[in-house]
Amino acid sequence: MTTSSGPSVGERATAAETLRAEVVSIGDELTTGQRLDTNSQWISRELGVLGVPVAFHTTITDSLDDGIAAFRIAVERAEIIVVTGGLGPTADDLTREVLARVAGVPLELSAAALADVEARFARRAVPCPESNRRQALFPCGSRIIANPEGTAPGIDLDLRRTSSPGGARVFALPGVPGEMRTMWQATVGPAILAMLPGAGTIRFRRIKCFGVGESAIEAMLPDLVRRGREPLVGITAHEGTITLRIAARGRDAADCEAAIAPTEAVIRECLGGIVYGTEDDEVEDAALAALATAGATLATVEIGSLGQIAGLLAAAAARGPEGRFRGGVVLPGIAAGTTVTELAQHRRADSGATHALAVGPIVPVAEAIGESGGGVTMVEIVLAGPDGITRREHRLGGAGSVRLARASKTAIDLVRTTLVPPADDSLPRGATR
Repeated sequence: MTTSSGPSVGERATAAETLRAEVVSIGDELTTGQRLDTNSQWISRELGVLGVPVAFHTTITDSLDDGIAAFRIAVERAEIIVVTGGLGPTADDLTREVLARVAGVPLELSAAALADVEARFARRAVPCPESNRRQALFPCGSRIIANPEGTAPGIDLDLRRTSSPGGARVFALPGVPGEMRTMWQATVGPAILAMLPGAGTIRFRRIKCFGVGESAIEAMLPDLVRRGREPLVGITAHEGTITLRIAARGRDAADCEAAIAPTEAVIRECLGGIVYGTEDDEVEDAALAALATAGATLATVEIGSLGQIAGLLAAAAARGPEGRFRGGVVLPGIAAGTTVTELAQHRRADSGATHALAVGPIVPVAEAIGESGGGVTMVEIVLAGPDGITRREHRLGGAGSVRLARASKTAIDLVRTTLVPPADDSLPRGATR
């Protein structure tokens, strides 16, 4: 038994198009619809960044026979098979048995893997259950993919085809998303990259945006977000935050950075003030940075956003810069005759902060009807500061938790764009503030 280091099947492709991938998810909870398969979506995106097209998605029950049948099909039609699920300690976790049967080899115990599993339980002063010993069993000849986050190591195994020469390299990973992603980034992604012609290295740059939707940003970036472009630009959206990820391959890190720079420059030129940060930056980090730049402080009072703004700003304050957030107040409602502007002004006076952000109650918009036939709602956002009042109305869309998150981020971003407004020429065409 060895740790994952290099392939013996299809060690290096002669051309990028000779490699196709199949993504396999295992679990009754997936085939019955009890749980959404987000792992396959994430893995497919990562394979796309590496330049490996995903030809098939397969979802299998927790059944030995079904698993064997599915993998025998997969190995005949794909060169890379990425699997999630079925590596746990229970009787219905059958991925290791399935792979051993398809490879025609026995399972063998890895002393090193077993010691690691037992050590994890020992650190918690808990006896290691006998069932967890199963997680140290691997098909003979396979390679171990280390799992720094959990007790289930992954499996890296070569499978031979029966109908034609060649075969597939299988990467089996746990179904827990956090564990799977860590193992992908540390081991699986680099291993697949090494299989590609002229592999070199790969580097990423994430550009974070807020203020317009995903489709609008794509329209502002003509010919940038398209399949096959070098460097590749991917776009994802989460609760109103848009992330543009640039992926460049090159001989070394410097080569990759040189390839990334012109594309990043185009993005920043096209999107202007919509770009608020990079990498792990969140909207609340950018707002606190704007407060620090302006030498300002902020207090909040919330009704419709249910304290989410205070929570986001408090978490950002723990990351820094310090001393800019003066705390938040959450109210169950607004007194009759009181305006949201007055709430902001009172909060500013009470807290001693230079600025106060107020979010009013969620109210119906009488003249509008939503797609489902229900009324559209709106929340008023007010920022009070020494230079006056800035007011926005945000219409709520999406599911409950998502729409509140978007509304909260919209309010926080109002702080950023008010304190550090973009230059007139930094706004993209058609965008408004």
